[in-house]
Amino acid sequence: MERSSSTEKVLPVTSIKDGSGIEVVPGVYCYTIQIANVFFIGNPAISSEWVLVDAGMPGSAHRILKEAENRFGPDHKLKAIILTHGHFDHVGGLIDILETHKVPVYAHPLEFTYLKGITDYPEPDYKVDGGTVAKMSWEFPHQAIDISTHLHQLPTDGTVPHMPGWKWIHTPGHTEGHVSLFREYGRVLLAGDAFVTVKQDSLYKVLTQKKEVHGPPVYLTPDWRAAWESVVKLVELRPSIAATGHGKPMRGAALAKGLVNLANNFQEVAVPKYGKFVDQPKAQ
Repeated sequence: MERSSSTEKVLPVTSIKDGSGIEVVPGVYCYTIQIANVFFIGNPAISSEWVLVDAGMPGSAHRILKEAENRFGPDHKLKAIILTHGHFDHVGGLIDILETHKVPVYAHPLEFTYLKGITDYPEPDYKVDGGTVAKMSWEFPHQAIDISTHLHQLPTDGTVPHMPGWKWIHTPGHTEGHVSLFREYGRVLLAGDAFVTVKQDSLYKVLTQKKEVHGPPVYLTPDWRAAWESVVKLVELRPSIAATGHGKPMRGAALAKGLVNLANNFQEVAVPKYGKFVDQPKAQ
């Protein structure tokens, strides 16, 4: 298992929600590290066993494990890690966590070349139409990491290991193998970065965590057609509550209205006007 700058390069960007946690629904706990969310799946009133969804910003392992200890007790038992995708802000604490908790890591096979140290993600587009965070994105690591000895494919039947009642849904666009997680009971959606609830390229909105439904981060989304199709797929689930990789959980009418608006007006409200990942007009 090799180290990589994608898990080691600590970035000096944070938000007012840094270090805070909120129970999205019983058994689903959202913990914010700098500008990214991780999720603890498990009910501490019933068991010390839990599952981690995504692994946060670089250098965050000790904070994730400390919060797990606070929530599940000093003898907490991490059973597995589920990755929505492998970008640096979702695997930042992964290698350090695996050094002390040798658990399986599940992801979509289309993420495997990145997670096996074979190919890097595209470099972020810091020249894209967007705000200050987009302009800073040249600093964001994109190199592959190698967790081959722990890596497993998500089950082909759509179930999520160690998360009864949940299913995974392929939601590409932001990355080829991006997945979202959905539980029918309570209609709970963990969307990863298929959409987010903060305008992620705006430094002001990231710092203040202004809550609103937005498309995936503009500086790291290479396939906008697939990204739109993924949003449409998630709208059709009619989630009652959604928690995303960035921003605060949203629920009810505000979520429904925001998602429908995003799906219906994706080109105008999500796709940047220019950038290296934006499709060029096709010849007639």
